[in-house]
Amino acid sequence: MAIHLTKESKVLVQGMTGGEGMKHTRRMLAAGTNVVGGVNPRKAGQTVDFDERVVPVFGSVADGIQATGADVTVVFVPPAHAKAAVIEAADAGIGLAVVITEGIPVHDSVAFTTHARQRGTRVIGPNCPGLITPGQSNAGIIPADITKPGRIGLVSKSGTLTYQLMYELRDIGFSTCVGIGGDPVVGTTHIDCLAAFQDDPDTDLVVLIGEIGGDAEERAAAYIRAHVTKPVVAYIAGFTAPEGRTMGHAGAIVSGSSGTAQAKKDALEAVGVRVGGTPTETARHVLAVLEAGG
Repeated sequence: MAIHLTKESKVLVQGMTGGEGMKHTRRMLAAGTNVVGGVNPRKAGQTVDFDERVVPVFGSVADGIQATGADVTVVFVPPAHAKAAVIEAADAGIGLAVVITEGIPVHDSVAFTTHARQRGTRVIGPNCPGLITPGQSNAGIIPADITKPGRIGLVSKSGTLTYQLMYELRDIGFSTCVGIGGDPVVGTTHIDCLAAFQDDPDTDLVVLIGEIGGDAEERAAAYIRAHVTKPVVAYIAGFTAPEGRTMGHAGAIVSGSSGTAQAKKDALEAVGVRVGGTPTETARHVLAVLEAGG
């Protein structure tokens, strides 16, 4: 089992024929991802040779779904075209849209996440590294060779910290790692992933990575109190951020004490979550919880 992405997932890549799309499609294929097609209306009917795999290019997401049965799309299109790309995918009936693109205007993100939700399409991102189920499939830009399959679930606002915790806990391994993105508006939240990991029989513990800004982690704490029975370990980035200054992701906006790393740490610890002061300490907390049997 895993959440949202398995070896059975059939993946389209919108923007596959561009520079970033080509590079990361090659990496996804190397990780075992079943990439069944790219989408570029100007190159419909062509193919791209990725060494051992020749991938067709379709003129639309709908054409790709009809020809291959694809149920996932990874979006590598420029910010100005991202909204149209996601809306096209949702209208075509795709189940999961992983939006890697950064720099998308917030009003566009509001529009396409709302539209996708109404069409029954889950959006991960935007401005995210995607998700990986190690040993099965990789949809996005997460390095596939820094960990192994295991029984830890991970949900993170930060791409870099996703990679670091995957590496720190590589000897134990992960069920699925999800980078939800750090923009103010994202399609999938910490809570969505906590719910999915709670229901996944192959996930024994969840690592939650947050950062300053907003109240997503405080809301996650409330959800954990009410609904999550599995152990959760967390790390919050931003304890050393200068007061009154917007840092990092567009979502990292702090107002007074609201949105600070300390406020998030306090909320999580109040519901029994161990919160590490560094990624390495966070990994040690995970080991301690697992050794204690949860």
